[in-house]
Amino acid sequence: MNPFISKLLVSIARRRIESNPAITTKPVTNEQIVPVVRTLQVELAHALKDYLFIILGIFSAGFGLSGFLLPNEFIDGGATGISLLLRNITEIPLAYLLVLVNIPFLILGAKTFSLKFALKSLVAIIILSIVVHTVHYPIITQDKLLISVFGGFFLGLGIGMAMRGGSVIDGTEVLAIFLSRKLSITVGDVLLLINLIIFSVGAYLLSIEIALYAILTYLVAAKTVDFVVDGVEEYVGVTIISEKHEALRIMVIEKLGRACTIYAGKGGFGQRGASYDKDIIYTVVTRLELAKLHTEIDKIDKSAFIIMGVVKDLKGGMIKKKPLK
Repeated sequence: MNPFISKLLVSIARRRIESNPAITTKPVTNEQIVPVVRTLQVELAHALKDYLFIILGIFSAGFGLSGFLLPNEFIDGGATGISLLLRNITEIPLAYLLVLVNIPFLILGAKTFSLKFALKSLVAIIILSIVVHTVHYPIITQDKLLISVFGGFFLGLGIGMAMRGGSVIDGTEVLAIFLSRKLSITVGDVLLLINLIIFSVGAYLLSIEIALYAILTYLVAAKTVDFVVDGVEEYVGVTIISEKHEALRIMVIEKLGRACTIYAGKGGFGQRGASYDKDIIYTVVTRLELAKLHTEIDKIDKSAFIIMGVVKDLKGGMIKKKPLK
């Protein structure tokens, strides 16, 4: 690591320790500084990766909007589709509409998830609106089929990359998660209903042909998001196998605010088939929590074995009742 960054992390770690009233040792020792610096290194590495995903997602979505959909007066689903639809009937610049349409969803996101998540998403959406307004992408094609397919692809790629970075640039998913908890219906059903309304309004105000192309654009974008974030399903089952299972169990409960199930397991790999007892942790999180979960696991055990599986939906428990931290 760069010497300047290393010195900076050591300085931050020292201040954190000194500001902790539970620490009475003076001066601060190296044994106290080292674990804090390691934690800061993990946080920095994951933050850089998250923001890289978000920036790439913003420029990809901007390309899909400015290079394909916007010049040809096409629309899409979700908050982006609402913005494109309003732009076509009001002539208000899309850059403003992207922010205005998403603000209600982000306010809901602050209540449903966390203020940090909402602010992170708001910054991403503002940067996207600036990119759409200032970056002059070339108009790639006039072919309506190619516009629908590749406009949806680049837009979906951008939305998916932003999700990988722990934010959203299309707020309708936040609304879908909120309504699924309140009405006990699946996230997919809510998204389908929202987009049916958008496409119906588009068919009435614009034309049936544009609405049909919009459906194609939405389907391509949705499948691209699936590919980027490993599934449209909202919930992910995570199995963690590690020697530091107790520290990981406490982390899941205290840092993520999620319950977990502990399985008694035995290792089956080793010399002469040697086995040993270990606890296996299983928890279910939302895909928006995955970035934070990976960060917290790396802080404790970078060699932990993690198995993730898509959960179509769930009922009961606390995940739908307890907001994200």
